[in-house]
Amino acid sequence: MNPLIIVAIVVAVIVLFVILLYNSLIRLKNQVKNSFAQIDVQLKRRNDLIPNLVETVKGYMKHEKQVFENVTKARSALLKADSVKEKSKASSQLTNTLKSLFAVAENYPKLRANENFLQLQEEITGTENKIAYARQHYNDIVMLFNTKIQTFPNNMFANMLNFKQESLFEATQEEKKNVKVKFD
Repeated sequence: MNPLIIVAIVVAVIVLFVILLYNSLIRLKNQVKNSFAQIDVQLKRRNDLIPNLVETVKGYMKHEKQVFENVTKARSALLKADSVKEKSKASSQLTNTLKSLFAVAENYPKLRANENFLQLQEEITGTENKIAYARQHYNDIVMLFNTKIQTFPNNMFANMLNFKQESLFEATQEEKKNVKVKFD
C-alpha cells in the first residue's frame, strides 16, 4: 500500500475523531447549560412564592422580625448570585431560612390552619423537591461532561479546543450537618 494513502487515512480518522468529539462535547456543554437553567427556573419560582408567604405569615408572626429579615436577605443574595457556586450557597441559605420560618410557624396554630399559608407551604415544598431533582440532573450532566474531557485521548483534544471543567452544584457545610431530631 502506498505510504501516502496510509497517511491520508490516518489523518482522515484523526479529523473524523476530532469532529465527533467536538460535536459530542458541544452537545454535553449545552446540556449542562440547559440543566443549570432548569435549576434557575425552579429557584425563580421559589423566589416568586416567598413574598406571598412572608405577607401571609406577617400578620400572625408580628414578633418574629428577625425571621423575616433573614428570609429577605437570603432571597436577595440568591437573586444577586451569578456563578454555580454562588447560587448553590445562596440557595442553601434560603432553604435554611425557610425551614426556620416554617419551624417558627409551628408556634402559631391559627397560621397553620390558614389555607393560603398551607397552600404556599405545599408549593414551596414541591418546588424544593424540584430544585433537588434539577440539581441532581445538573450534577449528572456535569459529571458526564467533566469525565469526557478528562479521559484519554479526549483530554488532549478537549484542551486544544478550550473545553474547561464545569462546577458541580454542591451542598454547603451547613446542609451537610446532621439534623437533630428531638421528641418531647
